[in-house]
Amino acid sequence: MAHLELKPKRDVSSFRKLAIGSWATAYDPTVYGTLTVRMDAALAWLDAFHQRTGVRLTATHLVLKAMGEALRRCPDANALLRYQRIYLRQRITVCAALPGADQRGLTPVRIEDVDQKSVHALALEVESTAARVREGRDAQVEQGRSLLTRVPHLLLHRFTGLVSFLTYTLNLDPSWLGLPRDPFGAAVVVDVGELGLETAYLPLAPFTRVPIFLAPGAVREVAVVEEGRVVPGHVMNINASFDHRFLDGYHAGVIASTLREMLEHPEEAFGPLPAPSAE
Repeated sequence: MAHLELKPKRDVSSFRKLAIGSWATAYDPTVYGTLTVRMDAALAWLDAFHQRTGVRLTATHLVLKAMGEALRRCPDANALLRYQRIYLRQRITVCAALPGADQRGLTPVRIEDVDQKSVHALALEVESTAARVREGRDAQVEQGRSLLTRVPHLLLHRFTGLVSFLTYTLNLDPSWLGLPRDPFGAAVVVDVGELGLETAYLPLAPFTRVPIFLAPGAVREVAVVEEGRVVPGHVMNINASFDHRFLDGYHAGVIASTLREMLEHPEEAFGPLPAPSAE
């Protein structure tokens, strides 16, 4: 049984072929960039959502949902490389790596079909999955960690390369190894704002075959210009690292414009606020 639902990309440009051929792995072709977005409307929307529902959403939940929508709008970015060819994913899966919640490292939370879920449903899934991982109740995550502890340090690089080859190049289901299916998806989001950082760039991890890593920073108050006047406002950096072998300025532009549009206009992007709960 195939691990992922994929189809080869057609009409690959000569530039894209040259980019694929120029860099053998994701070590070399990384491009970095930062998008600064206004967060005043998003913060007000998050606070109102909590007041009405009791559910505490965060900027990370909004970024996850916006990233899913960006991949829907730009399907060429929802892809991976196999046999030096671009294959388009048929589902939109995004991973949140939550820092500080797990003493054994980042807590991975994989969300399938992000584009089809409301931000409320997405947040509930993130929290329930994160709790399961933190408490050691996620069988596949625990099996994967157990397997890694048995791999000698000198063989770690070869081991991750072999797993990547089996699960992505050959597209084999890794469950027979005790590993989760597609644990990282097409994009990884790490909230470095929880660490007090405004700007941080994440390295691409070649074995994951993930072309996009996003690091939302801490929300901060700054002076902004509105209608010719300097006023206080809240902004957040969204720091990105992406694989230039098959993502370029066009794809980055679609992703950036989608993130800005949704975060700066949350009610239109994420839907109207729910009705207040009856007392």
